Amino acid sequence: MSEAGFIVFNDVFGIVSELLYAACLALFLRPFLRSRGRRWRLALIFVFYLLSVPFALHPAIPQGFSGLVLTVTLTAASKVLSLKRPMAFLLAIFYWNTRTSGGLITESPYFLLDRLRPSPNQPPEVIYLRAAVLMTLFMLANIALMAVMLYALQRQMQKQKMPLHGWELCYLSLIPAAGILFGQIVSRLWLEFKDGVFLLLYERHPAFLAVVPVLALQFYGGAYLAVVFQQRMAALKEEQATHYVECQQTQAIRARIHEAEQFYTRIRQLKHEMRGHMTNIKGLAGRGEYASLDDYIAKMDESMSGFELTLQTGNPVTDVIVNDTRRRSLDLGIRFQAEFHYPDPGAYDAFDVGIILQNLLQNAVEACVNVSEGERFIALTGKRKGRFFLIEVKNSFAGEVVFGQDGLPVTIKQEDVPMHGIGLSNVRREAEKYMGELELKADQREFSAAVLLQERSNS
Repeated sequence: MSEAGFIVFNDVFGIVSELLYAACLALFLRPFLRSRGRRWRLALIFVFYLLSVPFALHPAIPQGFSGLVLTVTLTAASKVLSLKRPMAFLLAIFYWNTRTSGGLITESPYFLLDRLRPSPNQPPEVIYLRAAVLMTLFMLANIALMAVMLYALQRQMQKQKMPLHGWELCYLSLIPAAGILFGQIVSRLWLEFKDGVFLLLYERHPAFLAVVPVLALQFYGGAYLAVVFQQRMAALKEEQATHYVECQQTQAIRARIHEAEQFYTRIRQLKHEMRGHMTNIKGLAGRGEYASLDDYIAKMDESMSGFELTLQTGNPVTDVIVNDTRRRSLDLGIRFQAEFHYPDPGAYDAFDVGIILQNLLQNAVEACVNVSEGERFIALTGKRKGRFFLIEVKNSFAGEVVFGQDGLPVTIKQEDVPMHGIGLSNVRREAEKYMGELELKADQREFSAAVLLQERSNS
């Protein structure tokens, strides 16, 4: 290879390298972008990266400034890219740390390979060709390693969503930011002019051939483990919140059961008092005191108005929940229909069934509030089929239902969501206790939630 050919190769090498780096950035961000309009957003990321390249080539601009420009650009354009601003910032930081770490890891083998067979007596064409081959191998190795590292980090970040508030963002970006600064320090110390000779860092300090790659790998591993730890903390907080909600629901059901027990006690007392009331009514009628009789009956009617339990399901827990929902629905102008018959008490725990009903009916009522009056309805059915018990709640809703990867509705706009995720997560967990499942359907303006429970064995 001639000198002119090597100059052309060097220029093409720089262009191809930047294009590959841009492609790695776009592929790294791809899963975090909204599917609708993803292609033009990927193209926009590609353009953003290429616009930052001149900052890296200009001799008057400090090294690493192009990464800062790209990070600021992606963060500022987060809304256009359908990303939240903290997530856009974090992804940019992770990308630059991974690129820096990958470059430092592959630099040591490249240096050793370049020094493996010195060739001072070979013709210039061979030297240029050897340099071009080594540069190509270095670029391919660097891109391949960086792609693997980015893919591993991307897969881990996709496993679970992470809350990115102020402290979480600082915690997650601290290690990759340190890794980027470490790379900048190494690049500043890379070349030194001493006694009329240019010396590379690894020539001055051979021990750095092992130290630098190990530290670079630690910076990448620290960022990866920070993501894992943050996801586990988020999962623990979500589990605690879910458990807290379930405990609150159980306590509310217990309180309502206590009220129901008092209700039945008052009914029994009223049955004992009815003989005396009938005697008084006969006495007033026999004496012709009809005005007093009307007042007496009106007072009896008033005292008995609180003893209304319209729907009877066969269990005090479900009686309370279904009748409470019925009264609330009537107050909101919601047509409420129920055909619910509690199965044998030994096969299903009343509180488990109560939590399922509580969440499904509560979500149905909240969904109906956003529907025009006259179109609001809730239909509850609960029936046994062999060793299975089917609970189904249908309700009207307004808006759009978008299901996430877990099969549960996700929130786009709060007013458009007929169901809330935490309630349905509780329902699914209760169903799994009975080897059952939760099935959700949205058909035009009707939302359906069906829970199938399997009867427990007596053992």
